[in-house]
Amino acid sequence: MLIDLEAASEDTLLDTEVCIVGAGAAGVALARDLMKAGRDVCLLEAGGMDYDEQTQALTKGNITGMEYYELDHSRLRFFGGTTNIWGGRSIPLDRIDFEKRDWVPHSGWPITLDDLQPFYKTAHDSLELGDYDYGPGNWDKLKLRPVNFDPKKISHRFWRFDELKERFNNQRSADLIRAKNVQIFLHANLVGLQATENASAITHLDARSLGGRKLQVRARHFVLACGGIENARLLLMSDSVENNGIGNQFDQVGRYFMEHPHGRLAHIETEDPAAFWALYRKRFSSVDVPVAPALVLPPSLQRELGILNSAATFKLQKDPSRGAPISKRVYMNLKHSLSPKKSARRVWQAWRGSQNWLQRHVSMPLLRFGVKMNRMGLYVMARAEQAPNPDSRVRLSTERDALGCPRADLDWRLCALDKETMLQFGKTLQGEFDRLGLGKVTNCDWLEDGQPEWPVDPTVGNHPIGGYHHMGTTRMSTSAREGVVDANCTVHGYHNLHIAGSSVFTTGGWANPTLTLLALTHRLGIHLNQLLRAEKSS
Repeated sequence: MLIDLEAASEDTLLDTEVCIVGAGAAGVALARDLMKAGRDVCLLEAGGMDYDEQTQALTKGNITGMEYYELDHSRLRFFGGTTNIWGGRSIPLDRIDFEKRDWVPHSGWPITLDDLQPFYKTAHDSLELGDYDYGPGNWDKLKLRPVNFDPKKISHRFWRFDELKERFNNQRSADLIRAKNVQIFLHANLVGLQATENASAITHLDARSLGGRKLQVRARHFVLACGGIENARLLLMSDSVENNGIGNQFDQVGRYFMEHPHGRLAHIETEDPAAFWALYRKRFSSVDVPVAPALVLPPSLQRELGILNSAATFKLQKDPSRGAPISKRVYMNLKHSLSPKKSARRVWQAWRGSQNWLQRHVSMPLLRFGVKMNRMGLYVMARAEQAPNPDSRVRLSTERDALGCPRADLDWRLCALDKETMLQFGKTLQGEFDRLGLGKVTNCDWLEDGQPEWPVDPTVGNHPIGGYHHMGTTRMSTSAREGVVDANCTVHGYHNLHIAGSSVFTTGGWANPTLTLLALTHRLGIHLNQLLRAEKSS
């Protein structure tokens, strides 16, 4: 059942088994799992079925730390969420990402890769990603031979791409809309969670439309699935019982905000730069779905050097000192001048499709001519892990939105380990290029400037700062002193409040977060169903 709160004739009081807040990838996937299990579900979406400026304005906030994207540009507030503009890049976290690393403060999940592996496969299949293979064996499937790097120094992993556009939008969610045991409310903005007097459970939540219509939901279990910034904001502003916000007894809510910082690592002078680009291009058409290789440092070297788990790719482009090419400037101008309504999203998708087509079909002679004329060079681009940093955080703003709720401010901070990792990555590449006689690798000056900040270089790519990946802020931990949720994504101290999405990540690795957040969501769905079954029988 689909209900638009803005168009409701009266205020609504609802009782249900599970109330999920947020209809992005996590919220939609969880609602579908619980629907199939026969549970009564209420799914609240703050926006409508498409972008509108008034609703999107609720996501505005201030950037108080390092330079970052405007907060109302980095997440979308309508059905399907930011996955409506997602490129489909998917890969699991590595085993080392879940482990306690002595050289990485605050690392170590309370679960292991083995705990999540069955749910990774479920998420993988749900995205129709073909073979469950993200390793170097993909080279054989592509009938290509990679550079013969020493596997103890540099190894390969492969992204796989979900090719279905807007997989979690309303048109792909007709089963939820038709389901008799699911009620979906649009324009239902959460304005507060109400805790019991002893701060052990949630009794109800309150939501409102911008027009003032009210909704109160009482449920046996509540799930926040609103992303790394909003999940923290909603907990912090729900302070009627706990002065510092729900689940925030030890000042952990909002801390450890993580991204995947992007940057230019090095320039490579080699005999045939075009051949490197061809071997490590953005994506290949494989036997099932598109794939793309990444260079990674193996876990043994990470331990030896005391660095983070990061990835790099090669990029063939003109000298970055000349600025971004005209085509890129046109794209970025379109991206920022057009609101992300359906028609504009179609334009962006067509642009991406054309760029992918060109990458697959551009001729090597043309590329080599560009190199020969000194119009193009080979560069190394980083997709880095950020070390968990308690000072990198989301706070409540002194400003309020149109509903009277505090906005979120983001204080994003990197640390010395983040940059040291990139420096060591560059030095490792230098060593391998020297050993193999492949050419000269010159690391970028910013790697040794002694500052934690990274330069924002618009020629790096469409996402010059980071991947738009909001992780942490309600991190998973063994105790409330170290984080916000336990190993089952339940808020410490609250037996019926749970969190879905990448905000629960303890560390972020370098892998794009969607596959992992979906795996965690499917695991949470089973846990919730077990809890409800046990409560009914007790």
